[in-house]
Amino acid sequence: MQRLLSMSRSKKKVFFLAADTFIVCASLYLAVALRYGNVFPVEMLGQSWALLCVMAIIGPPIIVFCGLHRIKLHAIESAATMRIALTAAALSLAAIVASYLLNLSGPRSVPLIFGALFFLLAMSVRVFGLYALKQLGERNATCLPVIIYGAGAAGIQLASALRQSVETRPVLFVDDNPNLNNIMISGLPVKSPKELPQLIKKYRAARVLLAIPSLSDQRRDAVLAELKELPVEVQILPSFIDLMTGRSLETSLRSVAPDELLGRDKVDLDIPEIAAAYAGRVVMVTGAGGSIGSELCRQLINCKPSRIVLFEHSEYALYSIQNALSDAAQQAGIPITARLGSVTNRDNVARVVSNDKVEIILHAAAYKHVPMVEDNEVEGARNNAIGTKVVADVAQQAGIERFILVSTDKAVRPTNIMGATKRMAELIVQDIQTRADETKFAMVRFGNVLGSSGSVLPLFQKQIENGGPVTVTHPNVTRFFMTIQEAARLVLLAGAYAKGGDVFVLDMGEPQKIVDIAKRMIHLSGRTVKNPDTGHGDVAIEITGLRPGEKLYEELLVNDTLAATPHPKILRAEELPLSQIEVATLLRDTLFAINNGDAAGLRRIIERRIDGYHLQDRETVTA
Repeated sequence: MQRLLSMSRSKKKVFFLAADTFIVCASLYLAVALRYGNVFPVEMLGQSWALLCVMAIIGPPIIVFCGLHRIKLHAIESAATMRIALTAAALSLAAIVASYLLNLSGPRSVPLIFGALFFLLAMSVRVFGLYALKQLGERNATCLPVIIYGAGAAGIQLASALRQSVETRPVLFVDDNPNLNNIMISGLPVKSPKELPQLIKKYRAARVLLAIPSLSDQRRDAVLAELKELPVEVQILPSFIDLMTGRSLETSLRSVAPDELLGRDKVDLDIPEIAAAYAGRVVMVTGAGGSIGSELCRQLINCKPSRIVLFEHSEYALYSIQNALSDAAQQAGIPITARLGSVTNRDNVARVVSNDKVEIILHAAAYKHVPMVEDNEVEGARNNAIGTKVVADVAQQAGIERFILVSTDKAVRPTNIMGATKRMAELIVQDIQTRADETKFAMVRFGNVLGSSGSVLPLFQKQIENGGPVTVTHPNVTRFFMTIQEAARLVLLAGAYAKGGDVFVLDMGEPQKIVDIAKRMIHLSGRTVKNPDTGHGDVAIEITGLRPGEKLYEELLVNDTLAATPHPKILRAEELPLSQIEVATLLRDTLFAINNGDAAGLRRIIERRIDGYHLQDRETVTA
């Protein structure tokens, strides 16, 4: 059987054609034997020998014409059964015609019995072959046993697709419909989801495939919450859209997104105020090719602005986002303008704002990777702080309607240069607001963004795929998390709620321990965390020690004073700005250090001027 599986498709067709030809001869012989009630009807065959030779000759062309040799063992269903039945009828008719033309004597019932026998034998051989393949697959250690959650149309199609895979094999369905329990569907038993823990052990299943594309988000999350406790990898079939586009069912499966299991529901930020704030305006997004900037641009299309101006210093990033938006923007009738440039180039920024008649600026351009900025503090300050000053000054002078700064929770009592420079950007924007009569300035502060470039979750996924170890800097490190859609929506919402000098934060629930997320993701992948004492488990978690500038925990507020907004999950922080003289002094000293490339001097300025800034204890923490 293994040799048969390893044959090429053309050789398999020849093999099955030969097997069906043999069945033709065997069926005719058995038909005569049954008619005469003799196992060895040699004397009774008479002229039937001639008919046997004729059918051995004309049988293969009939089989080829009916396509019997092209039926896959995995595809034995109603259409294949009908094709075998038609072939049997054609062979029976051919036997009758041959007997008449050759004027052969013999019982007229033999061709009819011959057709019925051919059908039974052809079906039996294929069913036996399918059973043998199943048994072989169960003995093959490399063939992954999987359980399909959902015995509906999508689940049945998925089972059929998986049966043709050499890597996986479906072993059973689970479905919460009590009417389906303990019945067979598509050759697989259907069990209740309550039995999953026992079924996983019994069948040694390594993966559960959720194949109910019509599930609501709420119901899907509830099912996933139950499945995450099981020692298996969980994958889901995205939607019927993928099925209708013709994508392979097996390749349509995606791993469960980590953000679906972060312990809180996504915040609903779809409110009318957002669209109203941007409709008919020219909106410029700086850093348009970045993670947040690109998502902002995608969501802006639904707000119906009159134009979107993409401002980006990376040519490739600008090309990529322009390409990604072109179809959706064209369908919505929204022009897209791509502008290359740095936010530190005042003349270029002013020219773009003036020539494109920009009315709203969403300032997402920043260097954000903590270790990278820690080693390049001068350029980090130039881009994050001075770049914000340049764009905000241009916005004020042009009298644009709104300016929204994308900030971070790392700006609150920062321990690293990236956070400190973002805090400087906040102070600069608050200061400019005191002299701006026409422009409303606002800031948005949020935590780690799932799916953004360089975030910890994609790193964990890659490490788990490689077999570990998963690296965590400290066992007690915690972070706030939000989805990239939430982050972009919050920025747009800030533009709608802005009164001037506002700092908006999102209620993201309780902070999550990074090590807990690492354990959860290892568990989600169907593996276990390696015990450092016993060595039992699949993937190890390695504590590497805090990196330079890294904090154990992040905060969202400089103080605890908060004000409500029309949205219950959006809060406005009440924070006192620095005086105009203090900001001017901070900018003067910072510019002097930047222009002289004085990294040590820049650190001293930040330590002296940024409230709460302190250098972190650099000792390495081990497990």
